[in-house]
Amino acid sequence: MASLLKTLLLGASIALTGAGAHADNSTPVRLIVGFPPGGALDNLARSLAEDLRTALGESVLVENRPGASSRISIEAVKASRPDGRTILLASTPPFVLFPMTYARLNYDAEKDFIPIAHLAYVPSVISAGANQPFKTIPEYVAWLKKNPGGGSMGLTNLGGGLHFSVLQLSKAIGVPLAPVTYRGGAPLATDIVGAHVPVGTDALASQLELHRAGKLRILGVAGTRRVSWLPDIPTIKESGYDAFDRANASYAAFVPAGTPKEMVAKLEAAFVAAMRKPQVRAQVDRMGLEPTGLPGAETKRIMDEDRAYWRPIVKASGFKSED
Repeated sequence: MASLLKTLLLGASIALTGAGAHADNSTPVRLIVGFPPGGALDNLARSLAEDLRTALGESVLVENRPGASSRISIEAVKASRPDGRTILLASTPPFVLFPMTYARLNYDAEKDFIPIAHLAYVPSVISAGANQPFKTIPEYVAWLKKNPGGGSMGLTNLGGGLHFSVLQLSKAIGVPLAPVTYRGGAPLATDIVGAHVPVGTDALASQLELHRAGKLRILGVAGTRRVSWLPDIPTIKESGYDAFDRANASYAAFVPAGTPKEMVAKLEAAFVAAMRKPQVRAQVDRMGLEPTGLPGAETKRIMDEDRAYWRPIVKASGFKSED
């Protein structure tokens, strides 16, 4: 009798385990995005979700969890079950720069997450209103040295790569540059066009169409090579200043630490394959992003290099976030 009871209990346990696994697999795969709908990363997530539904053979949903400079979304994914069904799509500064600027974070950028794929670079630019008296970075620097009171530079947040690049440029030209923050790319672009701020720096995507329409002028692009959308616009490095060499952020996909290796490998393959498909790359290109599609190990290498580059610069700046 005892043996029969043990057998029945074991069978019930196995049945329940199987039912639990089935219930888990029937829930959608969620792509968590720390920004509101309509932005570049949200649009990228929706393009990927469409492709992943076929590649994974499962329902894939995009869930927006904006707020606190994307930390809400990061903490939500950290707290999720490490089963590969909750995936964070995020920019890299919260993993590279936030640990250097925040006194306290509710996540460990290097221990709590596994990078599974590098998705795209986010090209950035320095621009000015179309009626400003300078058309290039050297002309802007010459104007600034004659008008040091005009050293305001608009940007959308402090503590990111563009902020520290502005500080590096200020040091290189020997003229104080005062970062002026805006609540998003749209109000920043409006003030650049209206000449309420002499120049601004932001993602190319928020300024490309205004440049094409002649409402503002892009003076230079960040990074070490020109971008395909603006082949005639030199890099800031080509103009004589390397302060913006690593200013461009990246978008990448992450899962919580503890996710099984086989699941990490499966998701990595799916994301890399999706980012290499012509239709996805074409959609990403239209967003003003540079599609990549690199594996997790390469993503980690890029972030490690960024950390090594920015650490002494951030330390020398003395900047600490109060957000």
